[in-house]
Amino acid sequence: MQTPKVPTSLPWSIQLRTRWSDEDKQSVLNNAVYLTLLEEARLQFAQKHDLLETRSFPFLLAQCNLRFLSPGTGAAEVIVHMGVNHIGNTSFTQLYRVEGPDGKVWAEAEALLVCYDPATNRPVPLEESMRTVLMDVLIPD
Repeated sequence: MQTPKVPTSLPWSIQLRTRWSDEDKQSVLNNAVYLTLLEEARLQFAQKHDLLETRSFPFLLAQCNLRFLSPGTGAAEVIVHMGVNHIGNTSFTQLYRVEGPDGKVWAEAEALLVCYDPATNRPVPLEESMRTVLMDVLIPD
C-alpha cells in the first residue's frame, strides 16, 4: 500500500475537537474517528465556501488512504489541514494532515471524491463554482 504523499504545507485548516469517548480500550483515538475528523473538515470547508445547496454533499467519498503516525487522544483540540492535489472532470483528490494540540502529526490521508447525481447514481462533471473553490486550495506540483 502506498503512503499518502502529503506536503508539509497545506492551504486550508480547521480546528476540531475529539471527544473523550473517542478513545478505545488502549487509551488512543479509535481509528474510525480519524475518518470522522476528515469528514467534518470537508463539511466545514464546503459550508464555508457555499458548496452545499442542501444538507448533502454534491460528491461521494470513493476511496481513502489513511496513515497513522502517532497515537491521538480523546478530549483534545486538533487541527485538520487540507488541500487539493488533483482536479479532474468528475472527481478531485484531497490531502489531509491531523495534528494534535502539541503540533505532533497524528495522521495523514488522501481521499478521492467523486461528484454524482443522486437521481441516477452516476458521476457528473464538477460544477464551475466548485472547481473555482478547489482551485483556490490546489497544491502546486
